[in-house]
Amino acid sequence: MTTAENGRVRVRAEARWLRFSARKARLVLDHIRGRTVPEARTILAFTPRAAAVDIAKVLRSAVANAEANHGLDGDELVVEAAYADEGPTLKRWKPRARGRVNRIRKRTCHVTLVLAEAPEQRSPRRRAKAAQEPAEKKPRVRRRRTSRAKEGAAA
Repeated sequence: MTTAENGRVRVRAEARWLRFSARKARLVLDHIRGRTVPEARTILAFTPRAAAVDIAKVLRSAVANAEANHGLDGDELVVEAAYADEGPTLKRWKPRARGRVNRIRKRTCHVTLVLAEAPEQRSPRRRAKAAQEPAEKKPRVRRRRTSRAKEGAAA
């Protein structure tokens, strides 16, 4: 999927029905959101969670889409959005003692990555307050608290 909003091309890649929960995927996706592609690849390579392997595949796919379909340089892209939605849950049963049964939920998720061209680096703007001279501060008045016991003993 490609959108050109504000002159920036966005490329999307999605992996569906991945065999881990969306909650576990979100823990990994939070690390790469807003990073450049080389940084995201490095983070995913050294993340010990199992979800990082499949998310790295989605990232590779998104970069390949950008390079093949739009002629973009993969190292100059930024992970603009990264999210995991819940997929269907497979329900299984496990026999327990005394003829009972426990439900096992095998959760799935859909991972989506959106890559965009890196925004142009702007020079940092100064704040208007920083340019002005600092205003004089009033001296702080410290008030001592007296305990009621001392007040009662003094009276």
